[in-house]
Amino acid sequence: MSMDLVFRALADPSRRRLLDLLHAKNGQTLGELCGELDMTRQAVTKHLGILEEASLVVAQKRGREKLHYINPVPINDIADRWIGKFERHRVRALADLKKMLEE
Repeated sequence: MSMDLVFRALADPSRRRLLDLLHAKNGQTLGELCGELDMTRQAVTKHLGILEEASLVVAQKRGREKLHYINPVPINDIADRWIGKFERHRVRALADLKKMLEE
């Protein structure tokens, strides 16, 4: 999985909205997602395809329905790589400050 695909997918507000909807209620059909958005069915399908290509959404067939689930792994990978390393420094600085104040 390419982080470029993930960042490209996350760059669009409509796709972020789809992820928010799936975060709130995972395992939705295309119809359920369309009901929450002011977009055509074709547009939602296209956005879901981009999210699937970036591995942010996984679809599973259940009978005639296709359920969409959020996959948090790519977002966690971004957090580990781009956010986590900055947070570690802050946490370490707070721990050092606490230790200094207690002495």
